[in-house]
Amino acid sequence: MWDRPDILNRAAGVLYAIAGLLVAYAAVWLVVHQPVFALRHVQVKGEAPHVTRAQVEAIVRSEMKGTFFTLNLPRVRAAFEKLPWVREANLRRRWPDRLEVSVVEHVPLARWGKAALVNTHGEVFQAAYDGKLPLFIGPSGTSKEIAIQYEYFRRNLAAVGAKPVLVQVTDRRAWRVKLEAGPMLELGRQDVEARLARYLAVHERSVGALNRRVDYVDLRYANGFAVRIPELKGLPLQEDIGAIIKRKAKTGKSAARRISGQLRPSLREGAVAGKSAARRISGQLRPERSEGAV
Repeated sequence: MWDRPDILNRAAGVLYAIAGLLVAYAAVWLVVHQPVFALRHVQVKGEAPHVTRAQVEAIVRSEMKGTFFTLNLPRVRAAFEKLPWVREANLRRRWPDRLEVSVVEHVPLARWGKAALVNTHGEVFQAAYDGKLPLFIGPSGTSKEIAIQYEYFRRNLAAVGAKPVLVQVTDRRAWRVKLEAGPMLELGRQDVEARLARYLAVHERSVGALNRRVDYVDLRYANGFAVRIPELKGLPLQEDIGAIIKRKAKTGKSAARRISGQLRPSLREGAVAGKSAARRISGQLRPERSEGAV
């Protein structure tokens, strides 16, 4: 080998190249780490009313390690996205010494149980909020599905001046909706949208015409629905319904037939005195066998 000048020349060339690369790397490393390239300004952009100056300063102190060239952007982004109200953060360097942070905040849609919130994307997040929001209740992982159904319920119930304040899906996939200053709607597991549509179609001439507080409506019936009226508890059912019919007869039309025919309180939900009278009025309202009591 030592008597082969061509091999020695090639080896020397390789060594010179490696040495040159090392020198260049050292020079670049020294340059990019110079204090002259330090980031001195952080600008938060976007609608971010819940991101405070103190929070930004804390991130700058703990995560802004390095210069314009060496700053670890993924680490800083993760720090911003850990803030309670920040859903997404995007970072961009601006020459020579500025960092721009674009923040997208969560928009609260509802409360999730007792300790969390749900945003308009159906995502659960942890943050403090004092405003009035509907309540979602459901198994883990169902927040997005409930958010979609809530929008459907809200839009359709607005037609009768009602607003959902609670939407619940049980472990058995049964849906319940509580209305503001109104009843709890028991929708069951099947044909939820069709049942709600049926209720809304006759609301004005049925529940809406009662002029009584209704705290529960069971829509899990094939051909109708049952209601629970708290003030009827302990009263003879036929006499009380008769009083309603007599009062409605004064306004004309056939309100009496609608009340006595379509609104038959169920034996299970109506708190009434006479069992035989309840059977006569409940008539053909029988829960669908496919669901039973949910």
